[in-house]
Amino acid sequence: MRQIKKVLFAFVGVLLPAMAAADTLPVIQNVNAYESLSLNGAWNYIVDVQEEGYYDYRMNPTPWGFFRNAKPQKPEDLIEYDFDKSPTMQIPGDWNTQDERLFFYEGTVWFKKNFNVKTDDGFIEGRNKALLYFGAVNYDCRVWVNGKEAGHHVGGFTPFNFDVTEMLKEGENTVIVKVDNKRHAEDVPTLIFDWWNYGGITRDVKLVKVTPVYIEDYNVQMVSLEGRRLAFSARLSKAEAGHTVTIDIPELKLKKAVTTDADGRVQMFAKFKPQLWSPENPKLYQVNISLDNATTITDEIGFRTIETRDKQILLNGQPIFLKGISIHDEKPNGGGRANSTEDARQLLTWAKELGCNFVRLAHYPHHEYMVREAERMGILVWSEIPVYWTIAWKNPATFANAKQQLTDMISRDHNRANIIIWSIANETPHSAERDDFLGRLAQYARTQDSTRLISMAMEVTGAANYVNRLNDNMNKYVDVVSFNQYIGWYRDVNDAPKMKWEIPYNKPVIISEFGGGAKSGYHGAKNQRWTEEFQENLYRENIAMIEKIDGLSGTTPWILKDFRSPRRVLPGIQDFYNRKGLVSDKGTKKKAFFVLKQWYDSK
Repeated sequence: MRQIKKVLFAFVGVLLPAMAAADTLPVIQNVNAYESLSLNGAWNYIVDVQEEGYYDYRMNPTPWGFFRNAKPQKPEDLIEYDFDKSPTMQIPGDWNTQDERLFFYEGTVWFKKNFNVKTDDGFIEGRNKALLYFGAVNYDCRVWVNGKEAGHHVGGFTPFNFDVTEMLKEGENTVIVKVDNKRHAEDVPTLIFDWWNYGGITRDVKLVKVTPVYIEDYNVQMVSLEGRRLAFSARLSKAEAGHTVTIDIPELKLKKAVTTDADGRVQMFAKFKPQLWSPENPKLYQVNISLDNATTITDEIGFRTIETRDKQILLNGQPIFLKGISIHDEKPNGGGRANSTEDARQLLTWAKELGCNFVRLAHYPHHEYMVREAERMGILVWSEIPVYWTIAWKNPATFANAKQQLTDMISRDHNRANIIIWSIANETPHSAERDDFLGRLAQYARTQDSTRLISMAMEVTGAANYVNRLNDNMNKYVDVVSFNQYIGWYRDVNDAPKMKWEIPYNKPVIISEFGGGAKSGYHGAKNQRWTEEFQENLYRENIAMIEKIDGLSGTTPWILKDFRSPRRVLPGIQDFYNRKGLVSDKGTKKKAFFVLKQWYDSK
């Protein structure tokens, strides 16, 4: 019962206030449930290599700053930019694949969008508030609405929103966004990472209409398998007592009303008998949550339990082997940041064809479309923040950044039944500073949502005489021990049959990465690098090796599809793609795809 006790304790944890950056609001839960005005589409853009559009910010009354969107008032006025005459780019989207001049560009690009607001729309009539919501912007983003600064956000893969109610006006409005994707040593991720640094407004932008006091966050979980106990909590955008919050699940004939306390929060428990969500039966229920019987938001939520028992992972109380694959948030055919339900569905369809019941969404939070589509398709999810390789462990601002990205990831997706693992890092070199940084992150994650498992992708540090030993101080903070290994790619594949693995922890094991590269359509002997036969043999040898690992509860080989990376420069083979995919960048399945599929079909 230890795990169930942990879940019940953790439910209090999700009531803690989600932190937000100094000039942003906490991220609104289930943004698609609210009435909104989409700002997707064509945006004008200006490439600003030397940051000329920003240098007079708050210091100079001249109209040179691009955020001012200035126009000449007299013939002699000098203004050396014009958004309206500048080219357009589709948003959401990355600039690297929409303008060939910007393929390798890292720096500042300004974006401008005009949109109309009428009194009848309800955004400016006084009875409502308007939130300007961005699904993600990579990386450092500043926003102005009608010349007034709305806010600042750092981090390339998590959502954020600003209250722009007082900035809007009847008729035409203008939003200007400064996006800077330059890499820095103190960032999360840091200077070096093995994926493409797609710049731009990469996910949806919308103007969201909310009431003056609205349901900012809610949590709906099943916290007891035996008693089928529902736990519900909610937090209003303002600390006010006396509001009525009602949860209604019509199919289960469950309807309960609770009154907010002085902090604007509610909490309640109730017995219910749902069908349990699982990969075989991804059952979702319509859940309606109302405020003061006046406004209602609707979500689709599944109910399941996830826990560990010794070296097993239990879904709904039953052991499960996680047949997984790692995925980058990149379009299925070619490169470019994925940003649609169609992109998500195609990637996940390949995963299903592979026999997967689990995906590792690496190495950062993926689009919400990806998570929700996986939930509908019955695919479990590992979700991760980009604490990757050599982070600035001693820098307090770096920790605050990582903590904020973790907060926003959990805030957006904590009601998704298919997410079972929050991952806090990938392949981080050991040090006392690293242990302190990641230990604090893991502990913080549990205060935000301990109803799920915590893990991270570790590295095997001891290897002698064909004995690989996992020795990581983070073992005490994780529920699942996960590690990456590349026998056959960075070490001779003929070593695989000789290998022994020592994992001295009584916890389930996931091999979070293994694999090797192959150029689709390139054939030869099984010992010839880059051929499909080489990758095919590597998978056969690795599968035979890892099946011997005690406590093996799942794998997420690297990776579903070839993806762009500036580190991969070999002409004629890589051409700036990481070729470890089981599917090519053109959507062609390689020979190793079918080796893994055969193994998964047998599990």
